[in-house]
Amino acid sequence: MDRPMREWQTFFDAYAPRYDAEVFTKNTDAEIEFILEHLRPSAGCRVLDVGCGTGRHSVALARRGFQVTGVDLSRGMLALAEQRAQTASVAVTVEWLHSDAAAFKSPNTFEIALCLCEGAMCLLGADDDPLERDVTILRNVYDALQPGGRFILNVLNAYRMIRAATDEGVAAGRFDVLNVTEISDAVELLPGADPAHRLRERGYTPPEIRRMLAAVGFELTGVYGGTAGDWGLRPPTLDEFELMVLAHKPAGDGSDQ
Repeated sequence: MDRPMREWQTFFDAYAPRYDAEVFTKNTDAEIEFILEHLRPSAGCRVLDVGCGTGRHSVALARRGFQVTGVDLSRGMLALAEQRAQTASVAVTVEWLHSDAAAFKSPNTFEIALCLCEGAMCLLGADDDPLERDVTILRNVYDALQPGGRFILNVLNAYRMIRAATDEGVAAGRFDVLNVTEISDAVELLPGADPAHRLRERGYTPPEIRRMLAAVGFELTGVYGGTAGDWGLRPPTLDEFELMVLAHKPAGDGSDQ
């Protein structure tokens, strides 16, 4: 595992037992229905879940007959995902891979890809370039999709981050104006965590995420309000916590990137 992401790996390993108690995890069924309605996967197709966490989307899709590969940075999260798959009797149809999303390469291709709830995008290691890492993740997803493959993505909403920032926070190093990056102590997000661990998260505006997807090769369907529990094909508000993006790989693109 690359050193720059160790803070996030350590954080998620400790956070894993608490994750499924969070309020934003309580709308999985509605989110799965949204994915099926708007991505229209064929029966039994391969689905890639990047930043799968405890596997709530992966296992729900496996229960509906899809062949799912879940990728995550955290062994703690993956251990719970494996337990969830066993309990749901779908362990044989889900593959779990421990990998940094920026390093992930798959020998298989997928009809559908998910990258939800900041399980991979928007998370930065201490020395990561604020743009390069997420572009690499998008490129890896693009490469893993078959021509015509469809993609649903959540990213943090930069407008909310900017509206919440203060000059005092900028001066204290908690908000990076040049890179639209929030910096938190791990203990702020998880009581009992190592306060020395500094966690960086990157926000995006709709024009910026559109340009990033286009640069990688995706064709955009749209950018929408995407806060967990309130997905919809509607314009995002300034204070949305997340944006939701629907995109696809062009049907004629069978080349390696």
